[in-house]
Amino acid sequence: MKIAIGADHRGFRLKRVLVQYLCSRGHVVRDFGTGTPERTDYPDFALRVGRAVAGGKAARGVLICGTGIGMAMTANRIRGIRAVLANDLQLARMSRRHNNANVLCLGGDIVRADLAKRIVGVWLKASFAGGRHRRRLDRMERLVAPDAGPVTCSGKEKP
Repeated sequence: MKIAIGADHRGFRLKRVLVQYLCSRGHVVRDFGTGTPERTDYPDFALRVGRAVAGGKAARGVLICGTGIGMAMTANRIRGIRAVLANDLQLARMSRRHNNANVLCLGGDIVRADLAKRIVGVWLKASFAGGRHRRRLDRMERLVAPDAGPVTCSGKEKP
């Protein structure tokens, strides 16, 4: 699988571990930086990885900052990206099964390397369940579509 990965300075060390882990599992990894532990701005890397995934240049993306929160918030601003902050195995699994997440965000200050590898492994193996979850994702996509009207909780458009 082609995987895009990026991190700011606080995720730099964990990113290096995950690149090695992913390559050892046979994945093709494109590293979008940062290449040093010098202070950087996480939105730059979220944008690079998000665009690669949304543009079809990578099947999935992994982003790492101090908490994972900033990366997830930034990546989710890109059309076609469903980024999730998943710092445990269950969240990683369910983000794929129910939400078809295509970008995984991790907290480099939160998750140890051994757990991060397990999270990434579970996330990559899990598949989207479809069914009722597809309908919900379609509704979510309409919320950001430029021609979509407001949607109520019942799913019916307001007049």
